Amino acid sequence: MKTITAVLIGAGLRGMDVYAAYALQNPGEIKFVAVAEPNEARRSMFCKAHNIPEENSFTSWQELLGRPRMADTAFICTQDRMHYKPALEALEKGYHILLEKPMSNNMSECMEMERCAARNKRFISVCHVLRYSPFYAALKDIIAGGKIGDIMSIQQTENVAYWHQAHSFVRGNWRNAGESSPMILQKSCHDMDIISWLIDQKCTKVSSFGSLSHFKSSNAPEGSPKRCLDGCPVSGSCIYYAPGQYLTGDTGWPTSAISNDLSLEGRTKALKEGPYGRCVYHCDNDVVDHQVVNLEFERGATASFTMCAFTADGGRTVKAMGTKGQIRGHMEKNEIEVHIFGEKQAEAYPVLNYEITGDSAAYGHGGGDYGLMKDFVRLVSSGSEADGLTSARASLQSHLMAFAAEISRLENRTVWLDRLITQRGD
Repeated sequence: MKTITAVLIGAGLRGMDVYAAYALQNPGEIKFVAVAEPNEARRSMFCKAHNIPEENSFTSWQELLGRPRMADTAFICTQDRMHYKPALEALEKGYHILLEKPMSNNMSECMEMERCAARNKRFISVCHVLRYSPFYAALKDIIAGGKIGDIMSIQQTENVAYWHQAHSFVRGNWRNAGESSPMILQKSCHDMDIISWLIDQKCTKVSSFGSLSHFKSSNAPEGSPKRCLDGCPVSGSCIYYAPGQYLTGDTGWPTSAISNDLSLEGRTKALKEGPYGRCVYHCDNDVVDHQVVNLEFERGATASFTMCAFTADGGRTVKAMGTKGQIRGHMEKNEIEVHIFGEKQAEAYPVLNYEITGDSAAYGHGGGDYGLMKDFVRLVSSGSEADGLTSARASLQSHLMAFAAEISRLENRTVWLDRLITQRGD
């Protein structure tokens, strides 16, 4: 396969530290030749790491995409609400696209991106990385192979973890639905996608319930200040006390997200001035901290999904129930158990791991990040005209499911997907 070329739009943690890290460790497969990033420090670090000349370093996507096409592919890793315009411009320019999820926080924009890719005979690979993880790939093989019969129902749980909720969805970039996306779309479109993929039927109806119940001012400890470092009276007992999270000897993620300067002084300054030093009960967050979703599919299969912030550890668990048996799985433990009806004992099912070289920590989601990059490079370098595993077409249903779930939650009603699409005029 030939070495493909890429431009990066958005040198944040996912763009620079995950997807572009693959290029540094696999230089014969992909090379980044340009970057657009408004943050000067991040842009400079990326250019240095990838030997990008100054003339190919841009502060905005408009500048980069204003040039004639510079590469085979464009990686769009901006914030959720900033995907649509650069994606359409890149497709028109002839780039294939690797697009961070969600595609957009607007349903009509998601649909138009899929249509634009088809019109221009380009493909979009959406970063639904769980499909590429060995764990979920094994689950798919078991179900598709008929081992447990016809799939009847799936229960999927996303354990967000209390500290992750506080970091990303209370203090962080995805705390406010208007500024980014609703929780079900930003965090859990992964889960909608996996459920859709495993059941392999068209989703017809969605209902959902959930709320922001804990991380709000009415639950703030008496006398707590707006910022943790401003003399908090419960600093010794609060599990969300910011210095306890970010001023330790561990500067990996999530601490690495709070500042480009990870010295103790730099991190302390970030907590005094930036969003991550705020009290979790005095933020401008409005996304839910727990939610459930019920789904019905065209041939009668059903699914339930639970997302909850109030767990000790992060990770996903799943139970798939078929006419001949059931599957239980724990992604983080890489454990799958298949129990065929009539047999006395369940059988442990092996989950194969990718052989990841270099810094395996860069490839999260159970190896899914690595698998996504491997497949995207293969698609582009081979000149394949086939849709990838997470094409815009394949990903569209899970996005619609997430939009429907949020409408259901807010309006307290069951949402029919076909009617929703018709009502939106698409």
